[in-house]
Amino acid sequence: MGYENFTLENGIRIIHLHSKSAVGHCGLIINAGSRDEEDHEHGMAHFIEHAIFKGTKKRKAYHILSRMDDVGGEINAYTSKEETTIHTSFLKNDYERAMELISDITFNSTFPGKEINREKEVIIEEINSYKDDPAELIFDDFEELIFKNQPLGKNILGNPKDLRRFTKKDIESFISKNYHTNEMVLCSIGDISFAKFKKFADKYFGHIKSNPRINERTQISNYMLELKTIKKKTYQTHCIIGNIAYNVHDSKKVAMTLLDNMLGGPGLNSRLSLLLREKHGYAYHVESNFSPYTDIGVFSIYFGTDKENFDKCIKLIKKEFENLKTKKLGIVQLKKAKRQLFGQIAISSENNASLMLSIGKSFLLFNKVDDLERIKEKIEAITVDDIQEIANEVLDIDKMSMLVYQ
Repeated sequence: MGYENFTLENGIRIIHLHSKSAVGHCGLIINAGSRDEEDHEHGMAHFIEHAIFKGTKKRKAYHILSRMDDVGGEINAYTSKEETTIHTSFLKNDYERAMELISDITFNSTFPGKEINREKEVIIEEINSYKDDPAELIFDDFEELIFKNQPLGKNILGNPKDLRRFTKKDIESFISKNYHTNEMVLCSIGDISFAKFKKFADKYFGHIKSNPRINERTQISNYMLELKTIKKKTYQTHCIIGNIAYNVHDSKKVAMTLLDNMLGGPGLNSRLSLLLREKHGYAYHVESNFSPYTDIGVFSIYFGTDKENFDKCIKLIKKEFENLKTKKLGIVQLKKAKRQLFGQIAISSENNASLMLSIGKSFLLFNKVDDLERIKEKIEAITVDDIQEIANEVLDIDKMSMLVYQ
């Protein structure tokens, strides 16, 4: 793929992939998320993601929302544990409009008191709606359990008590401490020349004052093995069982991704789906997840089942772990698993909006982007010994934490 990149004088990196599509996609990824919050800032990164849409030096909230909507485009944002991202999709002739708007709301927001107070109530409703969905809530509660009293363990949304205390000064303080220009990537896919994209980037982002990161973010100091059951009024028993795994820079990350995909990836033929759902009918939904962060990773299995089938599910999952630890995969099994994973990655790359965010994050973390050929090479290099070694390191039931809602 023909990625082109450049670094502005203030440290903001830009990366672009030309595509002959009528639709363009552009986003700004900032290496700052909920794990960068101090104790009194819980929920601040996500709150800022909302607050930047509430007014700038030259636009009111309505004009921000209408700017892309008026031309059939869209603008949105999201916050994760480690990133804040503002992204847009639009017709290719509206590139400048989109890039100017991203710059305006990111760097010129005024955080008007009336607007941000109203938005606090909106986020509190978001928190309440999240509490009504145990299949989502349990993931946050699990990381809070295993990373107790550490920034990575805190949920992204925050809590009503802290949210209501946030002021404009608090917002500006967090931005000053965490929105570093050398930790930002402006990424794009669309039918625009790199020279023109670079011109717009310099026009709307080049004047931003340099604010390089000096201090490293706080590293995870320990993993707490925990077994906890929480009583909830739910029809099903919800469970997460998991362990720490490899960080985003670890050489074992790709093989861990393959093992995760085999166990409980999106394919209906994943091992746990075939075992719990198809063979025994114990669960409607079962999945595994591997989340690599910059300094640590988390692997987990989630399932929901009737209370009387809970112990049976745990027994089957443990047995599957033991099989992967003690029995090497056959060559044909490994080949099929590799082909499935690469196929999923290749198909997802056809979605330009998702690909734009993917190349942006890769460039943010590694200052490079692997093309499909290089990704395939990495997957093909995985051996049966690699899978078994990782299974023994990560799927050790004696090192796994478990959280249950019942």
